[in-house]
Amino acid sequence: MLSQYVQRSYAAELLADGDGAVGYLLKDRVGHVEEFLDAVDTVASGGTVVDPEVVRRLLSRRRDPLERLTPREREVLELMARGCSNAEICRRLVVSEAAVAKHIGNILLKLDLPPAEDTHRRVLAVLAFLGGDEPR
Repeated sequence: MLSQYVQRSYAAELLADGDGAVGYLLKDRVGHVEEFLDAVDTVASGGTVVDPEVVRRLLSRRRDPLERLTPREREVLELMARGCSNAEICRRLVVSEAAVAKHIGNILLKLDLPPAEDTHRRVLAVLAFLGGDEPR
């Protein structure tokens, strides 16, 4: 699997199978051509290759993902939870729309909420903030 994000559920599913070759690399590794080709050869030969970042994330303690947010990102998330639009967040924090968009992007990334067709990431982030649900 080649992914832009570390997804615990994907990694668990791949590694739980135990039926032969497995590879889970992050897309930024493709830029390191030699490493990428070595990984492809290893998997093609029946081996297992897991990106070091994936391993780090899988072995890290399950902490509150909100701890990863900066104070400003927490402010933005709190305003999102209050139902504020991006424009209203801009007005209240006296920042540009680009700054708000960047903060929201960082929040979604830090809460491990990659784009998905069947979920609304902004809602999932707010639920995590409110303690009603843990991000997947």
